[in-house]
Amino acid sequence: MNRTRTIIVIGVAVLLALLASFGVYRYLSEKGRVAEEARLQTVGIVVAVVDIPIGTMINANQVAITAWPKALYPKDSFADPKSVVGRAVRRDFMRGEPIVASKLVPTDKGGGLLSLIVPEGKRAFSIRVNEVVGVGGFIVPFTKVDVILTTVPTSGTEKISKVVLENMQVLAAGQIVEQKENKPITVNTVTLSVTPEEAEKLALASNDGVIQLVLRNFMDSDNVVTLGATKARVLAAFRPGGPPQERTEPTQKRSLRRKSQAPVVPVAKKTFTVEVIKGNKRSEEKFQ
Repeated sequence: MNRTRTIIVIGVAVLLALLASFGVYRYLSEKGRVAEEARLQTVGIVVAVVDIPIGTMINANQVAITAWPKALYPKDSFADPKSVVGRAVRRDFMRGEPIVASKLVPTDKGGGLLSLIVPEGKRAFSIRVNEVVGVGGFIVPFTKVDVILTTVPTSGTEKISKVVLENMQVLAAGQIVEQKENKPITVNTVTLSVTPEEAEKLALASNDGVIQLVLRNFMDSDNVVTLGATKARVLAAFRPGGPPQERTEPTQKRSLRRKSQAPVVPVAKKTFTVEVIKGNKRSEEKFQ
């Protein structure tokens, strides 16, 4: 009797254990299925299809909609590309990264983007350029350029081309629309980061002559002092023997060097007169 009761108790315990295990399995399976469905559930989100650097105005070719896990959906992202086209970028976007509002310039600040990227103590100065002056479109934000001015000096009549500003950082490069003869025309512009003194020089250069931009290596920050190029110096390169070598040392050093060289005063040579007597004849010989 006791043995039968023991077997019944064991059987009931095994049955309860099986039921509990089945319940746990059902619960975990359902939870995993729900989690998997949530993981696989996606929504459309606007992402960058190319790297978008700071200071760029987003265009339609730089963004697209892609599927994104709903559980990882950024709160300040966008579902419509039209919402971000024309917005200014104040932080870099990597390819495939969601476009979020926190990295865009607020719409209520209008054109305030440029003031965000102007270095402290510098100014933003925009100049009009054409395809040649703009180095065929290779001048883009954060490249560095030199500025060459071609003009006629006040004290002369011959034109001279001279590097007047070096190692200028480009903040922006784009287009503006102007009116000419009551018709809209597109003008390319380049905005440079300059000091107040450099802004004065650039303003004078852009109004007094023709300016041209020269693209330079991003790692090159050395300043080179040149004499400038005139027609005579350029044509001298085609003469036999070439032009005479000219040292490109700063004007201040050249003036100091000239002052340090004292003029050479010629020394007068002494002359000696000797009387020579030969018989009845006398003569004088002069020696130095």
